[in-house]
Amino acid sequence: MKVQILTPEKVILDAEVDSVTVPGMDGNFQLLQNHTAIISSLTSGIVKIFTTQNVESSVFQKVGKGYEMTISGGVVEFNNNTAIILCD
Repeated sequence: MKVQILTPEKVILDAEVDSVTVPGMDGNFQLLQNHTAIISSLTSGIVKIFTTQNVESSVFQKVGKGYEMTISGGVVEFNNNTAIILCD
């Protein structure tokens, strides 16, 4: 699945990943390939991505088998195996 993470200033990530976990308003939830379409508000927390590829971004930190970054809030849209995360 494709993940794009965008801030008002720049594109943080545009990559193929296995899954992404985001901090929803009612708790963390994970998006996988062929997940149903969804739009959700995000609260402050950690975005986690899991991929077999190296992520070249100064914002993400390698943690175990995945990568993490902290956000202060935002919105996620998932449709047609593409997740777009707009965050601060």
